[in-house]
Amino acid sequence: MSAILGAASPAPHWLWTLPFVAILLAIAVLPLIRATHHWWENNRNKLLVSVVLAAVTLGYYYNRATGYHESAPGAPSVGSVLEHSLLGEYVPFLTLLFSLYVIAGGIAVTGDLRATPLVNSAILGVGALIASFVGTTGASMVLIRPLLMTNRERKRVAHTVVFFIFLVSNVGGSLLPIGDPPLFLGYLRGVPFLWTLRLWKEWALCCAALLVIYYFLDRWMFRHETPSDRIHDRLDITPLRITGLVNILWLTLAVLAVALLDTSKVIPGTTWKPFPFLREGVLLALAGVSLLTTPRAAREANQFNYAAIGEVAALFLGIFITMQVPIEILHSLGPTLAERGFTHPYQYFWATGILSSFLDNAPTYVVFFEAANQLTHEPGPGIIKLITGEFIREDLLVAISCGAVFMGANTYIGNGPNFMVKAIAEQSGVKMPSFFGYMGYSAAILLPLFFVVTLVFFAY
Repeated sequence: MSAILGAASPAPHWLWTLPFVAILLAIAVLPLIRATHHWWENNRNKLLVSVVLAAVTLGYYYNRATGYHESAPGAPSVGSVLEHSLLGEYVPFLTLLFSLYVIAGGIAVTGDLRATPLVNSAILGVGALIASFVGTTGASMVLIRPLLMTNRERKRVAHTVVFFIFLVSNVGGSLLPIGDPPLFLGYLRGVPFLWTLRLWKEWALCCAALLVIYYFLDRWMFRHETPSDRIHDRLDITPLRITGLVNILWLTLAVLAVALLDTSKVIPGTTWKPFPFLREGVLLALAGVSLLTTPRAAREANQFNYAAIGEVAALFLGIFITMQVPIEILHSLGPTLAERGFTHPYQYFWATGILSSFLDNAPTYVVFFEAANQLTHEPGPGIIKLITGEFIREDLLVAISCGAVFMGANTYIGNGPNFMVKAIAEQSGVKMPSFFGYMGYSAAILLPLFFVVTLVFFAY
């Protein structure tokens, strides 16, 4: 986060969260209304809605002092909000997604396997394994197209994409800071790089449970495919072939850039700190190199275009600006959480998770990380010493990390790759669930699983 919220600024009134609520409702409702369905499909119209609602939020900040740097009302207040939301959050967020989208979009895994429950489960399992090491965005972009290609003879595919979002775009990225943005922010705040491997038990339980549930659900769905579709799927088999392998190098360099080029830290082995936006410049350069070095046939095989990332860019522009009000309200509550009895892991798991479902999960992680950090000021059993020299309870850090990463899967906007996967699937002809329809899946499958996670790991 590029700016620091001041403690003296009063919290905004909750009514000013309505622009943020409105953009969520637009995403959820406008595609369902016949009169607005086709209008909403155009990314320019999504951008229009984002800009209008963002302007309402900026109008509010124009008339009050902002908590960011305690800027005075008027242009300074608006400038501080824009600096924080756009330069500090939106630009790094979109640059990372865009570069991984472009680079991974040049890796074409072509072929057509049998779309059996076992094969689909194997693809989801591989995605959950690699997501921590190449990031949830990278893993999602590499594997979503071969998954769709494998299932092109089947009529019932939406549930497979939903579980892909659950496993590959979210839960799978739990084991390393480069896996998911919230964990990366924890690393920047002093959490040891390999500490996140401590989450392997929570990761393994969720991944195993989701894969078992998916396998039996897909078996039931597979039996309801028409005989002709099943015959077509069995006969139309093409061996897997990977092209654009040069992008593995660019993807590796992009992951290293994210891990090492932090303006607040010196590069390991040197005394030099990267200057602002060097990381973003390197990521964009790697995306450009990927475009130049990838065979055209690889991107054509992926049906690569910029529509999906354009949708994310248009919608999250408004989301990042309008969510500054609810984030500021959360920050105002953070120092008082302990006084309110907010000291148990299950509380941090669910509070971080529920808010991460609708707010960006990275700043939500930071709010509760800072709240937990204020509870501990000395070493002891179950206490982690951060690289910054501060201390934090490990049980709370585990709960916050799992809540932010796992429950980013609860909605389409909980994590950046969710929307891109949805858009790519729809471009391929898959009729994906609506915003509320997707939440029906998460309510029926994820929430019971998270209650089990609570009982096993956080019920104390």
